[in-house]
Amino acid sequence: MRIGLIVGPWFTVPPEKYGGTERVVDALARALSDAGHDVLLATAADSTCPVPQIPGFGPSTAEDLGQSFSELGHVIKAYAQMGDVDIIHDHTLAGPLYAHRPEGIPVVTTIHGPLSPSYAPLYRDMAQDTAIIAISHDQCSRVEDLEISAVIHHGIDLSAVSVGAGTGGYACFVGRVCPDKGLMEAITIARRADVPLRIAAKMHAKDEQEYFRDVVQPALGPRTEFLGELSDPEKYELMGNASALINPIQWHEPFGLVMIEALATGTPVLATPMGAAPEIVRHGITGFVGSTPDLAACMRRIPELSREACRRSVEESFSAQRMAADHVELYAKVMEQFATKPLPGRGLLQENQRQAL
Repeated sequence: MRIGLIVGPWFTVPPEKYGGTERVVDALARALSDAGHDVLLATAADSTCPVPQIPGFGPSTAEDLGQSFSELGHVIKAYAQMGDVDIIHDHTLAGPLYAHRPEGIPVVTTIHGPLSPSYAPLYRDMAQDTAIIAISHDQCSRVEDLEISAVIHHGIDLSAVSVGAGTGGYACFVGRVCPDKGLMEAITIARRADVPLRIAAKMHAKDEQEYFRDVVQPALGPRTEFLGELSDPEKYELMGNASALINPIQWHEPFGLVMIEALATGTPVLATPMGAAPEIVRHGITGFVGSTPDLAACMRRIPELSREACRRSVEESFSAQRMAADHVELYAKVMEQFATKPLPGRGLLQENQRQAL
């Protein structure tokens, strides 16, 4: 199968540090290629993902993050050079709405962000001629009357992640400096459980810097250490040596890649029952799901859990190979339906919902 992948212009694939979508696309591209498929990637020119890339793009432009003019120019150039693929998987927001896509090539897209009522009309328009992938069942439950062709959980490349011993004597938090990620709740949980906390977090935007200065920094101390943003090897070392990842998210996060990254290192996860967390963490087996006060008590039960079981859960359910296989299965269905002229994705929602029950 010849598969075109399009990702936005703002971060490299894979990202140097922050960039969840780009990290997922990198794992997907590599796994598809390893499975024998021909992959063509449209991304920033300084990307290092080892699959063929469309030439002519500029370097990543993080300073333009979220700017529609930047994304639109990127996808127009991407679609213009996708004429030889069998299917296009577009990971941008603007691309599936672009009117001048190549004729005769079906398009699928993944909803990487929150599926709020304000975004629902856009995705309903996309669904007229684009197959839509959700990344969790919680995500696609946020709106009604939107045709979802498949729910495909993210996966990661396990060859890059080693299992740690968890003997560092601390818990960790990995994420972004903002209220939604639950950083202050993580600090509270660690203190109530009398466990040192090491924090690795992105802090680029002005609101992130202000939140750190006004709220987070005053709460730091000898047993609560802020490390800043880490590279992947540094992050996996931090996770692998931690007794637990504390992930008390305060919003309906569509997936939460950090949880499967921690589990891959063998580290259990403490999470609030928000978003996709209950789909990822098996309560009492690979971590605990509960309220902030409950999680402090659950921290004391971490020694009961098996680090081998945590790693095994990712090998079985959240590997890049599983993610790629699920995508190939959907691609084949979409291509078959496209060949017989119904709209891509039409009729697949009910089938996948039945399979999920």
